Amino acid sequence: MAQFIDFVLHIDSHLVSIVNSFGDWTYLILFLIIFIETGAVIMPFLPGDSLLFAACALAANPEYHLNIWIFVTLFLIAPITGDSLNFWIGKTVGRKLTKNSFFGKFIKEDDLNKTEAFFEKHGGMAISLARFMPIIRTFSPFVAGGSGVKYSKFVRYNVAGAFAWVALCCGGGYFFGNFPFVKEHFSMIVIGIIVISLLPAVISGIKAKVSKKN
Repeated sequence: MAQFIDFVLHIDSHLVSIVNSFGDWTYLILFLIIFIETGAVIMPFLPGDSLLFAACALAANPEYHLNIWIFVTLFLIAPITGDSLNFWIGKTVGRKLTKNSFFGKFIKEDDLNKTEAFFEKHGGMAISLARFMPIIRTFSPFVAGGSGVKYSKFVRYNVAGAFAWVALCCGGGYFFGNFPFVKEHFSMIVIGIIVISLLPAVISGIKAKVSKKN
């Protein structure tokens, strides 16, 4: 766990190591991380926002010879296809996974309940909004598939959310990631990104508990 936290907080320096070690294979490695984060259901803790920000900051630096448009293309394909796989898993298996002795360790009933509440509140738009919220973005397609949402409707919001997410995170990393202040305080910025992205879910959870008490 300590190694994982270190990877997330210092993802910029770890990405440099990956680029230096694997070269062009870096594109595939980062694609798989984003794809698995949403597609595997059991991996909601993998980095998303900060990875896109850091990767595109490296792409803006000619020292690393990375192509920003390859990143943008892969970072669009990964969440769209990952969410589609997740949707299919939810539609096919649903909550049965939470009863499984292995998968139940990763897919928590409480996380699904929070996602369902968020989904009920925002409707189809929740699919797009969830793309900006760690953990919920992993379970949103799963819940959508299990709740009977048509894939034709799901995919529209899925694509819209992916485009907005990539534009914001990749654009921010590419244009601002190499500012001296950002580079010097990257860990704090990563923490800020995580906190801000989690705020809507936390606020929604607090409101739900308060309404139940009342």
